[in-house]
Amino acid sequence: MSKKYTVAVLGAGKRGKMHAKLFSQNDRFQLVGLCDMDTERLNAAAQECGNPTLYTDLDKMLSETKPDIFCFCTPPAIRTSLFKKAADYGIKCIAYEKPMSTNLEEAAELMKIAKENGIKTVVSHQQKYGPHYQAVKKIVDSGKLGRIQSIYGHVWGWYLHMVTHVMDYIRWYNNNEEAEWVTGSIAGRGKLEDNHPSPEYAGGFIQFKNGVRGIVEIGALSPDVPESEYPWHKGRFCIQGTKGFAEVIIGAGWRACTEDGYQEGPGCFDYEYDGAQYINDIALWLDGEIDHPCDQEKAYKGFELAMALLRSGVEKKMIKLPLGPGENEVDMIKKSIPEDSI
Repeated sequence: MSKKYTVAVLGAGKRGKMHAKLFSQNDRFQLVGLCDMDTERLNAAAQECGNPTLYTDLDKMLSETKPDIFCFCTPPAIRTSLFKKAADYGIKCIAYEKPMSTNLEEAAELMKIAKENGIKTVVSHQQKYGPHYQAVKKIVDSGKLGRIQSIYGHVWGWYLHMVTHVMDYIRWYNNNEEAEWVTGSIAGRGKLEDNHPSPEYAGGFIQFKNGVRGIVEIGALSPDVPESEYPWHKGRFCIQGTKGFAEVIIGAGWRACTEDGYQEGPGCFDYEYDGAQYINDIALWLDGEIDHPCDQEKAYKGFELAMALLRSGVEKKMIKLPLGPGENEVDMIKKSIPEDSI
């Protein structure tokens, strides 16, 4: 009989409620606690996820429930304190929303805390479970595109909300190859005071060690994707090879032209479907049966690319990888982006 893992969730907003609901619906997990300071929101969320024990105090929840998995869906500025609490309470696994952080120094600290305390960690880059993403991945891995030359990812939405998705999926389509350097530009101050502080636009290039060129655009000046009506689904990944191309659109399916001819299929980002696969793989990962496609090692590599692009935009030069210590990237862009840049 498969082991059942206990889960405690912090955050009863839109994302937290969804995570709690999906954990509660999976037979491999038992949702033992849900915590939020907003009691009205907390009670509303509880009704959708099996009415677990409710808390307004995080320490009380963790001390009383002693969960195997601590899931939190909170703004990215408070990651370190939550990782330290997980270590204090002997948590086995942390599952949390992207981005890892707002700066590389903290992301590296999270990696250190997890490693020193034997904590497995997974980041919610769940879109790759979508059937349209998977269809394109299968084509890429089949070799029918020939040698991959470039992978272009662009999306509306602002940087820290979307960039780690884009970097993660570019790396995934390139078999998580290491990168050599990043160069980029940034513009626009309109989103700098958001809880995901970001330039309004960022674009750049990534050179991977296997010769593949990554191309990235995120934000207000990124190309429209008319096939998707919902703004957050206006994103696209195009993989170009020597024998053809394949592309996936976040909200409108996939298409490809290979040595076998033209193909296309449906698909749209579905948080419940994609999230359910992501969560089910956590159980298999903890069982030791698989490597999780969204583990923190992979997430860190994508986050490193995102921070390298910001550094390049500020310093106006190519940034070599891996990144060393540096100034907080958000502080850098706040000081450097002129008022009239967009």
